Amino acid sequence: MHARDNPFSTARLQHIRYRFQGGSWDGFLEDLKQRRYRGAIIGPEGTGKTTLLEDLEPRLRDLGFTPVRLRLTQEAPRFSPVMQQMIDSRVSDRHILLFDGSEQMGWLAWKRFLWRLGEIGGLIITRHRAGRLPTVLRCTTSPDLLGGIARELLEGNADLTQKQVHDLFRRHRGNLRDALRDLYDRFALGRMTLRQETRPDRLAP
Repeated sequence: MHARDNPFSTARLQHIRYRFQGGSWDGFLEDLKQRRYRGAIIGPEGTGKTTLLEDLEPRLRDLGFTPVRLRLTQEAPRFSPVMQQMIDSRVSDRHILLFDGSEQMGWLAWKRFLWRLGEIGGLIITRHRAGRLPTVLRCTTSPDLLGGIARELLEGNADLTQKQVHDLFRRHRGNLRDALRDLYDRFALGRMTLRQETRPDRLAP
């Protein structure tokens, strides 16, 4: 099977957008407005924080703001000089910074970052745990969410049992990104592997 034909390919996964668990975009945007567009989106890896920021950006534009995406990772834990210069010189009260991976920044660096921002329209960050800014949303996942996404991608071309979905969810501790990558590998080996039950001794505790 060609990679592009795999229902769990990266190109197909990019069409899966953030899905609220017990909330809505209208409610989330209103909450952000009440908090003056300042807050933290928290949750473990693979729960949709980055996707949520991506989907938030055009909605903020529709409200008349200019969103600015910032991202730090373990591989790149500091802003580039160009990005830092842009933050220092170009942000205004119409800019909202969408800062993904803020936990990569140490406490002193965080304080310097806030001091250099000046008057901005808002600051929304992602973190694995609560802190730095008041929590505005906690991203969560569930076996039902995983099963719904998987079946949508499969488009009826293969079946997943409820037990298989729960096994995948448990194996990857709720990380949907890793669970969907697992399904990519299984499907690449042949559809029959999707019908094989996960061995209990390989489940995560």
